[in-house]
Amino acid sequence: MNTDDQPSVLLVGLGAVGRAVGALLVATSQCEVVGAVDPAAGLADAELASVVPGVNATARITPDLAGAPDADVAFVATTSFVAEVEPIINELLDRGMNVVTICEQLGFGFYDHDPIASRLDARARTAGRTVLGTGCNPGILLDTLPLLLSSLTTNVNRVTIRRTAEMSGYGGILSKFGFGLTAAQFAAQRHAGGVIGHVGFRESVAALGDGLGWNLDGIVVDEPEPILFTGHPRHTLHLTLKTGTIAVLRHSARGLVDGRVVIDAAIDFGIFETADGFPEGDSWRIESDFQALHFSSGRIDSYASTVAVAANVIPSLSGAAPGLLTMADLPPKRFSAKGDMSKLVTR
Repeated sequence: MNTDDQPSVLLVGLGAVGRAVGALLVATSQCEVVGAVDPAAGLADAELASVVPGVNATARITPDLAGAPDADVAFVATTSFVAEVEPIINELLDRGMNVVTICEQLGFGFYDHDPIASRLDARARTAGRTVLGTGCNPGILLDTLPLLLSSLTTNVNRVTIRRTAEMSGYGGILSKFGFGLTAAQFAAQRHAGGVIGHVGFRESVAALGDGLGWNLDGIVVDEPEPILFTGHPRHTLHLTLKTGTIAVLRHSARGLVDGRVVIDAAIDFGIFETADGFPEGDSWRIESDFQALHFSSGRIDSYASTVAVAANVIPSLSGAAPGLLTMADLPPKRFSAKGDMSKLVTR
């Protein structure tokens, strides 16, 4: 493992996000990417530089963790579900690695998945290592960001969040949303559990409620609903939508205290075109008796933001407190973007 200021990184999962995070780490020169793990046909035993340009020529892709090199930090981008990622994280901890994962259910794992989260927390503490669940959503936009914004007021009594999430950059997770299905296909797959929409709503709502000191007595997540069908084919790098299939769906969640909605979040996920007429941005409204705050932004690219959050936090994770952490447990400078000094003009 590296002992200097440039931590070594092992990529576990080489989907769209795993490859992009690896490429960004290489481009910023903040880490040394030393290898990757992915069992996909055609990847095993290949040079990592074949899918992550700029990586050292000696770095290779192995089909399993057993053949992978040790590293200071492992970035895990394999699954949304905590039960599936637990054995991977355990093996990484046993080998002395810190872990950053975009597994959505670890964004705030102690709410719905306490037995597993508690096991991971104990194992990480025993190993003296950190496990961090992160991402754009959960991780920042529905939880950590509104917590930071709430510092500008007192006695918050309601938070409302609306997002428009462009999904064209993603790969494997698109099937969970049902893009490219007809209405009948969508209904059938949703009924069968194949279409579930956004995984991580409950974690974001729970994390926000916890940070605001609310004892939520319920979190309600609606079923995803199609709200726009294509009038002509649409193409992404990983998917083609035929005419008459789903391009945009809405997914919503609410957090309750004493039966009253205190957190109201809704996201329109889609493969968008300008003519669709959806809002070109996101908004956060934080209500209190002291003052109401309203913040808005231009459209935030969920894919690019997920990649950025992971790439920003990985270089500074070594030295964080041991255990299973959420983004709210970290000081902001551990996940802030670092300026490019070479582009600053001095006078």
